[in-house]
Amino acid sequence: MEKDLRQQKTTIIKIALFGPESTGKTTLAKQLAEYYETEWVPEFARDYLQEKWEENKHICVADDMMPIAYGQTALENKKLETANKYLFCDTNLMVTKVFSEMYYGFCDPLLNEAALKHEYDLFFLTDIDVPWEKDDIRDTPNGRETVFSVFKQTLIDTKKPFITLSGDKECRLKKAVSIINDLAFAKENDFSSEDFVQIYNRGISFKTVLKQLESFKKGISKSNLIRPATINDGILSFSENEFQEKALIFDELKDKFKIKKFVPASGAATRMYKFLTAFLNDFDITKETINAYINRKNDKELAIFIVGMEKFPFFKEVDQKLREVYPDFENLERDYKNYYFIKLLLSPDHFNSANKPKAVLPFHLYKTHIANPIEEHLNECVHYASSNNVSNLHFTVSEIHQDLFEKAVLEVKDKVEKPSGIKINIGYSYQNKSTDSVTVDLNNKLVKDINSNLIFRPGGHGALIENLNNLDSDLIFIKNIDNVIQNHIDEITLYKKALAGVLLETQEKVFNYLKLIDKGELKENNILKIINFLQREFNIEMTSDFNKFTFENKINRLKELLYKPIRVCGMVKNEGEPGGGPFWVVNKKGVKSLQIVETSQVDREDNKQEKILAEATHFNPVDLVCGIKDYKNEKFDLLQYVDQETGFIVEKSLDGKPVKNYELPGLWNGSMANWLTVFVAVPLITFNPVKTVNDLLKAAHQPQ
Repeated sequence: MEKDLRQQKTTIIKIALFGPESTGKTTLAKQLAEYYETEWVPEFARDYLQEKWEENKHICVADDMMPIAYGQTALENKKLETANKYLFCDTNLMVTKVFSEMYYGFCDPLLNEAALKHEYDLFFLTDIDVPWEKDDIRDTPNGRETVFSVFKQTLIDTKKPFITLSGDKECRLKKAVSIINDLAFAKENDFSSEDFVQIYNRGISFKTVLKQLESFKKGISKSNLIRPATINDGILSFSENEFQEKALIFDELKDKFKIKKFVPASGAATRMYKFLTAFLNDFDITKETINAYINRKNDKELAIFIVGMEKFPFFKEVDQKLREVYPDFENLERDYKNYYFIKLLLSPDHFNSANKPKAVLPFHLYKTHIANPIEEHLNECVHYASSNNVSNLHFTVSEIHQDLFEKAVLEVKDKVEKPSGIKINIGYSYQNKSTDSVTVDLNNKLVKDINSNLIFRPGGHGALIENLNNLDSDLIFIKNIDNVIQNHIDEITLYKKALAGVLLETQEKVFNYLKLIDKGELKENNILKIINFLQREFNIEMTSDFNKFTFENKINRLKELLYKPIRVCGMVKNEGEPGGGPFWVVNKKGVKSLQIVETSQVDREDNKQEKILAEATHFNPVDLVCGIKDYKNEKFDLLQYVDQETGFIVEKSLDGKPVKNYELPGLWNGSMANWLTVFVAVPLITFNPVKTVNDLLKAAHQPQ
């Protein structure tokens, strides 16, 4: 490449404006240069071609491409000498290359080589959503979409870091400034432009990524457990009559409210079939028997699966398919029959069970049909999550699975609606990609794929607080997709309604106090009543300095404590299930509160904390009812009530190597840490999750 086409080396951050004619490149370059008090590089071709036109009405020809390229490079290098931190280039050789190829069908090899080698920290691709303006140099307003697509594809093909800018000039400037500031911050922290663009396109704040990296290095602070929450010490206990009374409160009031059921259901059933996948990967039927494999691996789960095989709701369908695929199936040895059964169940060409969402898998065998969790949740909806003959059900799903959900809903919706007389509205949302986490190795270095792209993973179910925050409802039931039961719908309904009754009853008292405060009608003698109410209903204690506050400050503090979303959480007896439970915890400020704490949030090396964990009497079955509107019937911003310090560092495997990811504070852990919380003991019948396929053999999932 000739010397005249070389860029000068620099530490200045160079931004290239890139796009078709009349897309606001010059305007934006001037704006940015003025904003950052630095230089901008004009388009050399404009003055060059204008001079040709004015002299003899000559227009641009192929022979002009190289003089323009030399002139543009020289102008850029000259402006670089007086630039201050940034340099904004109205155009660049890549633009010249594209126009040369579009108009003349070729590009001079020297120009092509230089265009590819010229480096910019970022390209702003200017959109065609601004009016085309005519002048002596510009060609035609027609075909702008085609030209724009050529420009965009050029950036993609040449792997240049770019972000598209749309909107009017004020909008573009505001957006560009924000991006440039973040880019500079990223550069200071040793991120490449390519890294930055990947993070930006995912909608993740760069500061969020830095916070994730800091968390990997420092780790997440563990919860400081005081003691387990137990009956009459943080957990309410009701008699059967009291449950019925609370359920009646809900029934009497429900038509005043918009009710929704929220079901986290995003993931595939990979873990549900994990032990079967491991079996297929490690077992060679020509070399050992299944029994030998079970003994070698001490695989009790596989043994249970095979013994109970005929009791699974999918057995007949798989068995029938086996006989189609293997015509001599009946004559095979028992080991081969079992092996082929498992293989067919997981095969992507047949049932593909491990790669489908749990929501659409066969769970329950009834006399007339087989039901999946979607049908069971719809059935639950019409029993307890409805008002004014309308039930609203919302699933969080993976985008690739939504069609499976819609198909499954279509198959059963009519069957549930007609006998109940209740219309069911179904909504879907995806986990926001902006909540994803970068991936690091065990040395906290960013991990990239073979194409040098950053690797992101979803930020855990804590990300769903954003989905919950977007719902417009007064009262929301939350229940996991796999926590459904065969039969006993009336019992489930009673306890769900009772939790909702507790919520409505408690919420009304909170609202009344807040209204008194707003009206200025709260007297000194009311303060003690509110303090007792907060202690009795929500186990909230005043800090030791509260009595030193002025009357006005006491009122402000009480309003602050009362003005929060409310959750009522069912708790079941702890029978050794892995997961979270109710505990009394104390935060760094010394404030005690009731929280749902996951095992991974506890310092297991601290003997005192381990002892408290072992003393837990109850378990969190994810059985919540939430009030997300305030006393003025306005939605809370739920993101304001998240404890950002209670995330999780999780270890995963990538290509056989250990890696780490950050997960957001759990939906019912840190994401609801600053809500008003009530724990209620509910019977074990309300908790019947299907974590592995063998759970379908339990009584709660078998025909009766």
